Amino acid sequence: TVLAEIDTDRLAVTLENHSVIGGLFETVASAVVTAGLGKRVIPVALPDEFLDAGALPTLHDRYGLT
Repeated sequence: TVLAEIDTDRLAVTLENHSVIGGLFETVASAVVTAGLGKRVIPVALPDEFLDAGALPTLHDRYGLT
């Protein structure tokens, strides 16, 4: 499981092609806390703010996710 893998490492990094809110980071971080693993979870995602609309490649370039 994901938790079993995280438990063998110092930290976990989640990568998302959208805002960090409501994404994989929140799910993984919540599971890590609930399981009491005490591991660090680091998100790589678009900023938590109103974002421009556009095609994903354009947005990835604009927000530095390329």
